[in-house]
This record gives sequence, structure tokens and C-alpha cells, in this order.
Amino acid sequence: MPQTEEPGSGSFLGRAGPLVLARLGTALLTISIPLVLARCMALREYGTYKQLFLISQTLSYILPFGMAQALYFFIPRTDQRRPYFVQSIAFLTFTGVMAALVLFALEGTIGRAFSNPDLASYRWEQAVYVVCFMASYTLEISLTTQGRTRQSAVAYLVSDTLRALAMVVPVLLGFGLKGLMVAAAAFATLRYLVAWTVMLRSGTGPRFDRRLFMSQLIYAVPFGAAMLVAIPQQYAHQYMVSGSVSPELFAIYAVGCFQFPVVDLLYTPTSEVLMVRLGELDKQGRGAEGVAAFREATSKLALAFFPLAAFLFAAAPDLIEAMFGARFAEAAPLFRVSVLGVVLAIMPMDGVLRARDQTRYLFGAYLAKAAITVPLVWIGVRRFGMLGGIASWALAEAFGKALLLARMPKALGVPFRRCVPWRQLGKASISAAAAAAGVAVVRALAQPAYAVLPPGFLGRALALAAGGLLFGVSYLAVLRLSGVRPLSVLASFRGGAATRA
Repeated sequence: MPQTEEPGSGSFLGRAGPLVLARLGTALLTISIPLVLARCMALREYGTYKQLFLISQTLSYILPFGMAQALYFFIPRTDQRRPYFVQSIAFLTFTGVMAALVLFALEGTIGRAFSNPDLASYRWEQAVYVVCFMASYTLEISLTTQGRTRQSAVAYLVSDTLRALAMVVPVLLGFGLKGLMVAAAAFATLRYLVAWTVMLRSGTGPRFDRRLFMSQLIYAVPFGAAMLVAIPQQYAHQYMVSGSVSPELFAIYAVGCFQFPVVDLLYTPTSEVLMVRLGELDKQGRGAEGVAAFREATSKLALAFFPLAAFLFAAAPDLIEAMFGARFAEAAPLFRVSVLGVVLAIMPMDGVLRARDQTRYLFGAYLAKAAITVPLVWIGVRRFGMLGGIASWALAEAFGKALLLARMPKALGVPFRRCVPWRQLGKASISAAAAAAGVAVVRALAQPAYAVLPPGFLGRALALAAGGLLFGVSYLAVLRLSGVRPLSVLASFRGGAATRA
């Protein structure tokens, strides 16, 4: 039996330490995928790649229908784990195959909607990738929900490394997008087989239990329905822009929408461990302590995400040209709007609602968000083009987060003022804003020096490195003056890493 955290054992976020470190190790590999492809591919081919994975990502988020995520609720509360694991991967396999059949049936329609008939050339590889990669979501989830965070971290590390290699190496060897898609499908198939092996060997109990399956499905349906509404509206701006411009222009828009893997790096493992912790507290009759766990998670994420967003906004032009090349310079204004997503990720509210069986409210919130997204995106793209598309996304995301925040008092059982660590958020945001302002001023004063920098990547990279160093020193200094000790924040993520859930 896994051990639960005892008082004095350190922050519960210490359990996320191995996951965070694994994601940190693979972050550079993950970032390298679009960077290499954007530089090695023609604009049209890169735009086609982004369209293919826009469709794949949308399906991969919708098709699990909450069954994989339901493991975070059921596994910490049961001693009979195997049926939940096997039922989840079998369900995901079935829905994936159904989606693949729909892709084949609508390949002509999809090509016309995206103004790109080339998409049909990759239908088989895309179908295999969607089915196998999505169904294997259960791999890391099964390990995390059992408290085996170190094994889960290894799985993330190996999987992300192989995925990056599968998507980059074929292009570097000259096999183009076709080689990339074949390699991605092969990687997903291997991952799928490993996931089945782990599922069959995990936990005790039968491989299938009709009663447990129905309880899992009943729990998952509201969340699955919420994803069915939330994910299409989240990507609605990309679909609208993709259908309105050429693949070449969509390639620029996709770069503007680029998000650093901060969610995978910090948000996702923190949210996952928070859900497991809330489940444990509920099982032990200590549910009232959940607010402290949520406040702790929010405080730590804010100290990382506020400065990241501020620096990305201040350094956007240098960053885009250094990472993607000068031909994507027009993406910088779009990128500045997209960094709002980093700020909105400071509170893992969806994790709290899922852990507290508030999935029906999630569905209602996502439905309301979708209702305003459609007119926002339509008006934004029609009247203001690509900038209107990304701005409409930002407004809809802020509205959706506000709806989730309004539910926190009920989910955590405390007044609103106690849900949010206001003082910690204030210190992090003020420190980040001050550092960003300093970088902006120095950058403006140093414009004449840009003329003497080497052209191309090296020059932009030097400017970016100098700005990053200045920002980091300034942020840590202001943070320290406000009474926050940065080293203690880092220690909170790794201090309990050895503690098994």
C-alpha cells in the first residue's frame, strides 16, 4: 500500500519533484521540434504540419472523454485498481478507432475547410498516431495515481525524448513531412504497446468490472462533455484563421501561438499531484485541508509563471527571430498576446473541480465559454485578421478562468478571500513587472548596439541572452526585497520528492 504524507514530511508538492525534473529535462527537446521544423521546412510544408497536428491535438483531448482523467479520482480511493486501468485504455482505443474512421470519411471536406488538399496525403499516419498516442495517455497517469512519481517521470522522459527524435530526425535526413508522420506513427504504436503492458500488470482485481466501468463512465461523462465543448472552442481561433488564409500565413500564425512547454513542465504535474492529494484528504476525512494545498500550488506556480510571461512579452521580437528565423518576425505581436495563457495557468482550478467531483460545473463553465468564443472569433478574424484571432482567444480564456474561480469557494469549502493567496500573487506579479520594465528600457536604449551584433540567429541569441540575464537578476532581486527567498521556493518542489504518495 502506498504511504500517505504525514505531517512534517514536507510540502505535498515535493511529490511532483520527479515529474517536474523529468519535464525540465525534456523541455528543450520538446521546444526543438517546432524550432527545427520551422527552419528546415518550406512555409507551406510547415503550415501543413501545424494543421495536421492541430487536428490530432483536438481529437486527442476530446476522445478520452474524461475516462483517463477519471483515474485521478478513483485510484486514490480504491484498492482494486486493475479494472480501472484496463477499462480506460480499452475505451480510449475504441473511441480512437471511431475517430480515425471519421477522418477517412471526411478527408475531402477537411482539405477544403483548411484550404489545403495536401492533408489527405497523410491520413493513414495521422490516424495511427491519433489512436495510439491518445490511448497511451493512461501510461503516466496510472503511475502517478499510484504514487509512483519517479517511474512516471522516467516514462515522461523516455517518451518525450523518443517523440522529439521521431519528429525531428526524419526532416533533418531529408525525408520531409512524410518521413516525420511515418516516424510519429511508429513511435505512438510503440508507446501504445508499452501502455497495455503496464495496464495489465498494475494493481489487483479483474481486468473488467461492469459495475466499476459504469461508475467510472458516469463520473467521466460530465468532464468528457466539458472537453467536447472546451477543446474545439480553445482551438477555434486557429481553425478560423487556418480556413481564412493560406498554409504559408497559417505557419506564421502558428508561430505566434507558440506556447513554451510550461504547462507540461510545472502546471500538469502540480495539478496531477494536487488532485491525488485532495483525494487522499477526502478519504481520510480531512477535506478541509484542501484549501491549503490549493493555495500552496497557486503560490509556487505564480512565482514561476508571472516572470516567464513578463519576460516573453518584453523580449518577443528577439525571441521569435532567434528561435524561428527572420521570416517569422511578423509573429511577434501575435506572440505577445498569446503569453496571457501563461498568466492564466497560475491556478490549477480544473484539477480542484475534478478532484471534488465538480465536473458538471466544469461542463457548464466550458459551455458558457464556448458560447462567447464563437462570436468573438468570428468577429475578431473577420475584422482584424490574425491579430483579432489571437485576441479573441485571450478574451475567451480569461472569461473561462473567471468562471472557474467563482466556483472555488464551494469546491474548497471556504470564503472566496481565503481561496487565493493574494499576498504571494502580488509579490510575484510586481517583481515580474518591475523586471520586465527594466528590460524594456534597456532594450530601447540599446537599439544602436543592435547594428554591431552579428546578423541572423547569433545576433538575436546574444540580445536574448543579455536580456534574460538582466531580467533574471532583476526579478530575483525584487523578489528577495519583498521577503521571498527564491531558493526556498525551489526546495519546496524537490524537498519531498523522495516521499512516496
